[in-house]
Amino acid sequence: MPGSPIKRKRTAQTAPAIKVPSAPGPALAPAATAHVQSADSHKHDHSDPKKGMRGGDDFDALLKPFYYAKSLTDPINTAQDKWNLLPAFLKVKGLVKQHIDSYNYFVEVQLKKIVQASAEIRSDVDPNFYIRFHDIYLGSPRRADEEQDSKFDVASTITPNECRLRDMTYAAPILVDFEYVRGRQRVKRNGTAIGRMPVMLRSSKCVLSNKSEAEMQLLQECPLDPGGYFIVNGTEKVILVQEQLSKNRVIVETDLKKEIVQASVTSSSNERKSKSYIILKKERIYMRHNVLNEDVPIVILLKAMGIQSDKEMLLLVAGIDSTYQEDFAINFEETVKLGIYTQHQALEYIGSRIKINRKPNSFGVTRRNHIQEAIEAISSVIISHVVVENLNFRPKALYVAHMARRVLMAKHDPSLVDDRDYVGNKRLELAGQLLALLFEDLFKKFQFDIKMNIDKVLKKPVRTEQFDAYGVVAIHGNHITQGMNRAISTGNWSLKRFRMERAGVTHVLSRLSYIAALGMMTRISSQFEKTRKVSGPRALQPSQFGMLCPSDTPEGEACGLVKNLALMTHITTNDEEEPVRKLIFALGAEDVQTVGGRELHGQGAYIIFLNGSPIALTRRPNVFINHHHSAVHIATDDGRICRPLIIVEDGKSKVTVRHLEMLRSGKMEFDDFLAHGLVEYLDCNEENDSYISVYEADITGSTTHLEIEPFTILGAVAGLIPYPHHNQSPRNTYQCAMGKQAIGAIANNQFLRIDSLLYTMVYPQKPMVKTRTIELVKYDKLPAGQSATVAVMSYSGYDIEDALVLNKGSVDRGFGRCQVFRKYSTNLKSYSNGTKDKLKGPDRENDLPIRKHALLDNDGLAAVGEKVNHGEVYINKVTPENALSSGITGSDAGRPIAYIPSPQTYKLPDPSYIDKVMISATEAENQLIKVQTRQTRVPEVGDKFSSRHGQKGVVGIIAEHADMPFSDLGIVPDIIMNPHGFPSRMTVGKMLELITGKAGVLSGEFGYGTAFGGSPVEEMSAILVDHGFSYGGKDYLTSGITGEPLPAYVFMGPIYYQKLKHMVQDKMHSRARGPRAILTRQPTEGRSRDGGLRLGEMERDCLIAYGTSQLLLERLMISSDRHEVDVCESCGFMGYLGWCQRCKTSRGVVKMVIPYAAKLLVQELFSMNVVARLKLADEFPEDRGM
Repeated sequence: MPGSPIKRKRTAQTAPAIKVPSAPGPALAPAATAHVQSADSHKHDHSDPKKGMRGGDDFDALLKPFYYAKSLTDPINTAQDKWNLLPAFLKVKGLVKQHIDSYNYFVEVQLKKIVQASAEIRSDVDPNFYIRFHDIYLGSPRRADEEQDSKFDVASTITPNECRLRDMTYAAPILVDFEYVRGRQRVKRNGTAIGRMPVMLRSSKCVLSNKSEAEMQLLQECPLDPGGYFIVNGTEKVILVQEQLSKNRVIVETDLKKEIVQASVTSSSNERKSKSYIILKKERIYMRHNVLNEDVPIVILLKAMGIQSDKEMLLLVAGIDSTYQEDFAINFEETVKLGIYTQHQALEYIGSRIKINRKPNSFGVTRRNHIQEAIEAISSVIISHVVVENLNFRPKALYVAHMARRVLMAKHDPSLVDDRDYVGNKRLELAGQLLALLFEDLFKKFQFDIKMNIDKVLKKPVRTEQFDAYGVVAIHGNHITQGMNRAISTGNWSLKRFRMERAGVTHVLSRLSYIAALGMMTRISSQFEKTRKVSGPRALQPSQFGMLCPSDTPEGEACGLVKNLALMTHITTNDEEEPVRKLIFALGAEDVQTVGGRELHGQGAYIIFLNGSPIALTRRPNVFINHHHSAVHIATDDGRICRPLIIVEDGKSKVTVRHLEMLRSGKMEFDDFLAHGLVEYLDCNEENDSYISVYEADITGSTTHLEIEPFTILGAVAGLIPYPHHNQSPRNTYQCAMGKQAIGAIANNQFLRIDSLLYTMVYPQKPMVKTRTIELVKYDKLPAGQSATVAVMSYSGYDIEDALVLNKGSVDRGFGRCQVFRKYSTNLKSYSNGTKDKLKGPDRENDLPIRKHALLDNDGLAAVGEKVNHGEVYINKVTPENALSSGITGSDAGRPIAYIPSPQTYKLPDPSYIDKVMISATEAENQLIKVQTRQTRVPEVGDKFSSRHGQKGVVGIIAEHADMPFSDLGIVPDIIMNPHGFPSRMTVGKMLELITGKAGVLSGEFGYGTAFGGSPVEEMSAILVDHGFSYGGKDYLTSGITGEPLPAYVFMGPIYYQKLKHMVQDKMHSRARGPRAILTRQPTEGRSRDGGLRLGEMERDCLIAYGTSQLLLERLMISSDRHEVDVCESCGFMGYLGWCQRCKTSRGVVKMVIPYAAKLLVQELFSMNVVARLKLADEFPEDRGM
């Protein structure tokens, strides 16, 4: 469709003689040849590439018929050119741009709309007083200390990195222009701050937007960093994409147990959100809604909406189809029984069934009559998204009739029941929409607070003359600032207006590796409970093809519920409905309100729905047709998932080689392809009505679209795997999880940041076998892994079950070496009584030098470059004793303040080095000290490595270089891998990576392992043969131990290995004595708390089976929570200090040893009125036989 206007224009310019607008190629040939010349002249004009960026003349060359200078049967050059559209697409959309576009839309459009919707504050006390907001906008990010602004009027912009380092919030002031009444004057004020809004990095308001790489460097920011997150109190927070069922759409479901069919719609308008149901139970159709006490028969509802004649009602729902008419006719009986014939009676019936939810305190308001109640409910509560103007219920009645018809259809044809998990029925909520809801809630509260405050002041008649409301407006901004910050930092969205309670909306941005941060930006979290074992929502839907990544989902309970976007997915933002509505009527559709039921469901009539509401009728549909419902759906709402596809007409792709040449030379951009109708976005619903070819060779006459690239069905994380189409599918899923844990480089500014935990590889390398995705997401600029020469063979017994043998020579040369940086920080607080925390150096005169203070300089901080051991102090902070007292009393006045030491000591068992010490101040002007420590880690036995095919393994042994096998060229493998890892796992991609990598090393070029493409194996093997190697990648090896040749050829070559963050040094843990939990007095749990190793229920069963009762006693009581209690022999209760409180005596109170947990259990049972008596017997009863 978008293409057709252009086509007409073209024929008018080139060949006025020909009247047929869409005449195929040859008819226009004479005009076309004249154009070739001009196209060439453009091609050679490289003097000013910007000249033709948007100019019309460049496109003249493209608007001529396709396939110039070729006969029509010649094939077009395919995949190697077409993929150039991908980088062009990712420049303007995709991956992280969704978040940024959504936030920009919120800041530039939605903010203003929210304020316009409630612009005035009126006072109940003084009718002349008002405050009116004219405009709202976001300033540029600046520091929160406004004092300096007012004193010096300096615009103090702030950079994101400064916020990270100083634990500040990266936010911009929200500024309003408003006018209000002061005494007898109207006052206007512009640019008043009413709070601060956190700014998304790389958004239009951010310091980093539209900066070159050199400017980024000056701001200490990495050009490759994706942006799209917020910085709140120094931590990076992402608002994840939220998955919801779409609003304002009818969804038909069946309930087999209760034998009902129901159509439900969740209406969401700016005023309210509600859910309405049309239900078919016992052959009759009812309306159900929260506002009604009981289900109302649909005929009564339609009567109340002004459809008087039964015949018209029958036609509206059932049309002229006799089966539907018979099904619906039963419903008329009920109204006759109830004696309801007129609209008035129907309204009375509905009004008497509306729940009374008026507040009881408004006693002055008498209950209005039923009819007004009913009219209000029908017009604004039930199906609230269909607007009722001037009590014209016709559109709403049509909507109800449509829902009823869908129910009848589903009853007859079960295939018409909707699938909740179908991607077309889902909407994705982005940061902008969630922030808009939050801001609206806070702004309403802000206005309410101001009104209360002003009413309070205006009540006092003395001050009404010169009361200035400006002060009130400025004070209350704090509420908005805190509300925004709290929501983003905790992730809890709790809005009173919409009764919306949602937790876990934001997450801390994972900075394990570059790809972990990027993968987090494309993650979709669903609101489904993770605990239920339901397969439906978790399954891989066919409709997710190309929209969501099939491989990238976590294992375990979140499997299939947490998804990731594919590479070319685009999420729509909201568009205006009005222009589309006008366009529909301009194209000759009839208004649905003027049409009777007979025409609505007549042969060949299609109802046009705009965002779920029926608005028009057409007989010539040609865009997305839903043949089951005989309807055309048009959507402009936000959150639909769609992707771009190339349009095919008359069996030819509309994108030609010429377009791609202009794309490469920079004369066209992706948006031009859209504007000229060469490429269009399709969402899931529209894909249902299309016929899409994957390759150009597959195009047939009925093809409508062509995939841009098949590998874009994978996401950014799964795209890193070479040859993924040769692996068994779960292996790709495992790699998606492990690729995010690989240690590499996280950003170019990684050493200018101080993260709480940072892993970096000492010498990361690009992979030898790349994919297109790796280049697109720039993974090769910040890689996480190293190319290792791998020999696939058994070697000693240390490689069983995926263990790896590492070459000690490689490890000494730096293979797999990484660094771990940790942050320790402290705040020097100021207290209300004027005292503050201080740093204290070692006291050289009075004290003896303390061994723990060996590192400290005179300022009380450890020196950079010092080695820190367990228990040493690196920040020697002291706190004043009387910090919490109200003020200095008379007796204390003369004395110097006494300080208590509260030092920070190093807790880890392994030593580190002090890498950085940063001294700065927070926003609250407290001094902030951050210390970063550094450890260098060399691979050791037990460290985890993984290739890019889900083949993980731990180091089993580090073998001497001399003992490793070597090839006839003297090549020694870095890693020896057990061949049993291949057969059952079927990771053929790993073998292909080895061959392609080996060929790449020999030929000096990077290989490609892109999904559904990549470098062909035959060519790679041919390169091996040319360089004197075996065709299959095998080598002749000699044993390093005996010096004899190995009895078989060994498959050997380079594979990209990732070192994962799981290292033995972080996990190793043991304990003899240590801390105990307060409640149970048992040893604590976990390595961080120096906990014990639990002897659990199953271990207990083993010990019982072996009959080792004394060992059980020792493990479960003596070494855990041995406790002595006093027990009364007569009543079996526990006493205290030799006295039984129940028997009031100390006779017969005995000491006894039981586990403390058992004593606790007995006491807890007491509290529930269950008495567990401790009965005593002699341990060694006397022998009766004596």
